This record gives sequence, structure tokens and C-alpha cells, in this order.
Amino acid sequence: MGRPVRYSGSIMSEPPPLDPIRFTRQLCEIESTTYNEGAVGDFLAHFLSQRGWAVEKTPVAQPPESATGSARWNIYAGVAGQTPDLVFSTHMDTVPPYIPFSEDEDFMYGRGVSDAKGIIAGQVTAAEALRAEGLRVGLLFVSGEERDSAGAKAANLNPKGSRFLINGEPTDNRLALASKGALRAVFKSSGKMAHSAYPELGESAVHKLVEVLAKLLVLPLPTLEDVGPSTLNIGQIQGGHAPNVVADKAEAQVLVRLVGDSAPVRAALVEAASGLAEVDFTLEIPFVRLRAVDGLPTMIAKFTTDIPQLSNWGEPLLLGPGSIHVAHTPFEKLAKKELLEAVELYVQVGRQLLA
Repeated sequence: MGRPVRYSGSIMSEPPPLDPIRFTRQLCEIESTTYNEGAVGDFLAHFLSQRGWAVEKTPVAQPPESATGSARWNIYAGVAGQTPDLVFSTHMDTVPPYIPFSEDEDFMYGRGVSDAKGIIAGQVTAAEALRAEGLRVGLLFVSGEERDSAGAKAANLNPKGSRFLINGEPTDNRLALASKGALRAVFKSSGKMAHSAYPELGESAVHKLVEVLAKLLVLPLPTLEDVGPSTLNIGQIQGGHAPNVVADKAEAQVLVRLVGDSAPVRAALVEAASGLAEVDFTLEIPFVRLRAVDGLPTMIAKFTTDIPQLSNWGEPLLLGPGSIHVAHTPFEKLAKKELLEAVELYVQVGRQLLA
């Protein structure tokens, strides 16, 4: 991890009011698929410093699987010499493919409008309103949330002493009372290659794996009454060489959405694979419960966030405009009215937390 680059900001003169819709467009016109967050980080660092924020731009390492060696960053913005009580945070990276920005009278369209560049715009606008009221606020925008939370993990090593963290994800402007965790598992079966006309001379890894996956699909998984069930998805399968060859290897990637402790789920997955496949657990994000705020509608987030990786940034809340149902799709969109309402909600929640 490299040293942060700092930009001094001054709020001696009040910056002009921020238009969150125009700001969203500026952010979305910068392609920032995971591992390619450098340009949008550079833009944010300059933009925020021009608006009176003291900005730190901290490098985030590229992983071995990244196809680019370009720089990428975390961006922290605060008031110079001040410890924030509340930090707004979300991520700068998006999933592929890049979809150009467009808009009509009511909606914005394109990659990142709801997940999560519109949220960045809403949080900055709200933070500036709270800053003008004399409240102690900061902003944290990270890289890598869509893959491995690399930016959040790095940021957690350098917290700023905040009491509260408002993380932004598409929750339809409802406050999340819980966020499901995630457990990713790789199942690998081995066999013996043979001519498919003589299967008795071989041992099919694909057949073993299919047997494991059939067991997984009927596993009883934990459920919480106020949250809902754990869910399991078999996301990828690969193996074998040709239809007329008995397969000597096969592999599947599985993701379980957790509603509690992962231990019983891990044990059930290992039991299902016993004698048929090896299991490697490659990612775990814990299930978290979150606080409510009087007067705000609530929801349960069935997805995971950076919150578990930002444990040193204060008590977390999860709130943001947009629908998770259109995030990660070709139809990503965000209502302009909903973004403006999000700014008001962020300000309202900030005032209540810091009253």
C-alpha cells in the first residue's frame, strides 16, 4: 500500500450549489469497471478539493488476476484538521460492460447510475449541506467493491475516528435492517479419462460433480423469520474434454447468501461433497444486522456490501437510491426524483444521528 496523496481544500468561500444529476452524468461518463478506477478517482479528488474538501487519494493494489497495471485509488474527503462524526461511503467501481450515460426527463440510464455513481453524487451533495450546518462529516469512496472489497479492506487500516458510517447501495431509499452475507465455494471432482464407448475403463468427474450439485439443490439451509432464507446459486460449471471422452476433471462455483453463522452451511456443503469432490471456500462476507432510524421505511438487503470490511469506521447504516433489481443489468437506471429524495434522506439521517 502506497502513501496517500493529499489535496488541501478551503471552505473560506462557499462553493456554488451542487447539482447531483449533472454530477452523476460526469461520473458515469468515466468508465470505471473494477480494476480500472484510476480515472474516476482522479476526477473525484480534483472535484472535491475544488469544493473545499481536504482530500486524500490512497493507492489500492491491483491483484494478480487484473489485466491492467494502472493505478487505482480510495478517495477520502474531510475538513482539514477535523475528526468526522459521520462518514458517507460507497464504491467507485462498476460491473462490466460499460454502458454509456443517457437521460430523459425522468430517468438517467447507463452503467453506474444506481450502483453506485448516483449514490456518490447524492452523498456529496448531502455532506456539503451538513458541512454548511457545522456538522462534522467526511466522504469515503473506495475501489473494488464489485469483486473483493480490496479498497474497503485497505481503508479499514486507516480509519478517521468517525462514530457512524452511512454506506450507499441501491435500497430504494429504504434503510436496510440487515444485509445477507456470502459464502463462495469451489467444488472440484477428479476422475479417470477413457473412451466413452467403454465407460467402465474410466471414472467420470462430471458424473461425480453432477451428483454433488443435485445434493446441493435440495439442501435445507438456515432461515431467519425477520430476514428470510439463505439461498444457494450454482453459478458456473466446467469440465471434461469432449462428448466422447470420460471426463477426468470437473469444477463448479457456488455462492450461498448467508443469514447467520457460516459454520453449519460450510459443514453441509462439505458433507454433500463427501467422497465425490473437494471443497475450497474462497470468499466469506458475514451476515450483518443494522440499526433503524425513526421515521424511515426499512428493507432487508439480500445482497452483500462493503460494510463488514469497514468495521473501524463507526456504527454502520445502509441506505441509497435506486433498485438492486436493475443494477448489474443492461437496463440500469435511476429516477432523477429518487436521487433528489435521497439527498434529503441523507441529510435527515445525518441530522438525527448527530443531534
